[in-house]
Amino acid sequence: MAVLRLALAQHDFPVGAVAANAAKVGDLLAQARSGGADLVVFPELTLSGYPPEDLLLRPSFLAACQQELETLATATNGLAALVGFPHSEGEVFNAAALLRDGRIAQIAHKQALPNYGVFDDKRYFRPGHASTVTTVAGVRIGLLICEDVWRPEPAAAAARAGAELLVVTNASPWDDAKQAERESVLVARAKETGCAIVYLNLIGGQDEVVYDGASLLVNGDGRIAARAPAFVDALLRAEFDPATRTLQATDWPAAVDGAAEAVLYAALVRGIRDYIDKNGFPGVLLGLSGGIDSALTLALAVDALGADRVTAVMMPTRYTSQLSLDGARAQAERLGVDYHVIDIEPMTEAFLHALAPAFAGKAADTTEENLQSRTRGVTLMALSNKHGRLLLATGNKSEMAVGYCTLYGDMCGAYAPLKDVYKTAVYRLARWRNAQDGGEEAIPVAVIDRPPSAELRDNQTDQDSLPPYEVLDAILGRFIEGEQSQAEIVAAGFAAEVVHRVVRLVLANEFKRRQSAPGPRVTTRAFGRERRYPITSGWR
Repeated sequence: MAVLRLALAQHDFPVGAVAANAAKVGDLLAQARSGGADLVVFPELTLSGYPPEDLLLRPSFLAACQQELETLATATNGLAALVGFPHSEGEVFNAAALLRDGRIAQIAHKQALPNYGVFDDKRYFRPGHASTVTTVAGVRIGLLICEDVWRPEPAAAAARAGAELLVVTNASPWDDAKQAERESVLVARAKETGCAIVYLNLIGGQDEVVYDGASLLVNGDGRIAARAPAFVDALLRAEFDPATRTLQATDWPAAVDGAAEAVLYAALVRGIRDYIDKNGFPGVLLGLSGGIDSALTLALAVDALGADRVTAVMMPTRYTSQLSLDGARAQAERLGVDYHVIDIEPMTEAFLHALAPAFAGKAADTTEENLQSRTRGVTLMALSNKHGRLLLATGNKSEMAVGYCTLYGDMCGAYAPLKDVYKTAVYRLARWRNAQDGGEEAIPVAVIDRPPSAELRDNQTDQDSLPPYEVLDAILGRFIEGEQSQAEIVAAGFAAEVVHRVVRLVLANEFKRRQSAPGPRVTTRAFGRERRYPITSGWR
C-alpha cells in the first residue's frame, strides 16, 4: 500500500487578513505540489485568522472568507488541501474545508467548543455534531479541529467510522505547560483509537496570545514520531504508512535550544515582533532605567526588531544612581540602539511647585514618588507621539499582581512584553540571554546582580515594600495559577501574615490591571482576557 504524503503549513495567518491569508495558502499549495504532496494541511481558521472575535459578527467578513475559499478550491487540481474558515449557513461554524479536484469536497465542523481561559468559541460558533472522515490517496482520514482532540468522543467516532489517521488542525496558544499537556492528550487519543495523529498548530503573535507551532506526529501505538520546533515557520513534510499506522517526518527543522528559558524567550520575541509589525509601527520606544526589567525588555526588543528600530531613553532624577546611569548607557551602546538621556528633575520640580498650594499641610509620601514616574510617562508618550514609535511598558507580572506600579507612570505603554513574566523568571531569562552569542552580555551583569529598586527615594529597594521575590512569586503562583486559598498556601509552609498581605494586594489592585497594556500570555493564568476578576468585590 502506498504511503500518504503530507505537507503541514506551520505558518502565521493573521487575524482579519483574509486576502493575504488566501494568497499565502496559494503559495504554499504551489510549494507542496512541487514536493509531491497528496494533502496539504493548514491551521484552524486559516482564512480568518484566530481568534477573529467580533469580526465573525460581520456578514461581509464571513462572505469574504467564503469567496476566497471558493477561489482557492479551483487551484487544487491534483492536490487535496484542508483549509480552516468560518462557515456561515444561517449559523456560523468553526470549520475546515477539504478542497480537491477544483471544488469544496467536504466540510468538517468543530464539535467541541472551548469556553475557558482565552477561548470564547461559544460566543460565535455552533458546535458540529459528527466527526468527518474522508479518503485521500487511499487512506481513511478523520478530520478534527483543535478542541475536538482534547475530548475522547470525536476521535473515537472517527475511528469507528474507519479512520486510520487523524488530522487535527489547531490554533493552540502557547504557555509554559502547554506542550507537555498536548503530548499527553495526543498519546492518549492514539492509544484509545489505534489511529496515528497529525497535529498541526498555528504560529505567530495575536494581541495577548502567542501561537508556537510545535506541531507533532504521533504513531498509532502512541509513540511520538516527530516534534516540530516552536516559533519556526515551516512547511513540514511527512509520510504516513497505513500498513503500520506510522508517520515519518521528512527534513524537519530542528529546535536550536529546547530549554524552558529558550522557548519562553522565543515566545516573547515573537509576541513583540508580530504586535509591532502587524499593527504597522516602524519601531519601539522604552524607558531604560538601569534595572533588570527594562534591560530585559530592551534585549527582547532588539532581538525581535533589530537595533535600528529601537529607541531607549534614560530619565534620571536626583535619586538615580550612578550604577543605573552606567548600566543603561553600557547596554544601549552594546546593543547599538538609539539612546537619549533626558533629565526629568526640572519637570518634576515644576509639577511640585505648581502643586505646592494644593499640597500645603500634607507631608511628603508616595504621591511625590509617583509624580516622578508619571513625569517619565508623559515624557515617553511625547516621544512616542513625535516619532511614531510604539511605547513598550517594562513592568513584570509580580509587580502587576500586587500593584507595585504607577498608573499613568511606568504603566504607560501600548504593549507590555513582561506582563505575564514573574520577576524570578525575568532573572532567569536575563542570565539565559547573556549565555547566548558567546557570552556577549546583552544585559550588564551589574544590572542583574544589583538589588531591584524603583529609585524614587533615597536608598529604596523593592524589598522595602515587598517580600523577597522568591517568596512573593511562589505565593502568587499558588494563588493565581493554582487558584489555591490563603489557608492552603499557609499550610504549604508560607508565613500567614505574608500570605494575607500578598493576597490583599492582589485583590485590591484589579483596577490597575484593567488599565494596563496588553502583553503576551505565557503562563497558564494570565491577567487580561484569561483571568477576569471583578474590580468591586467583597470577597477576601
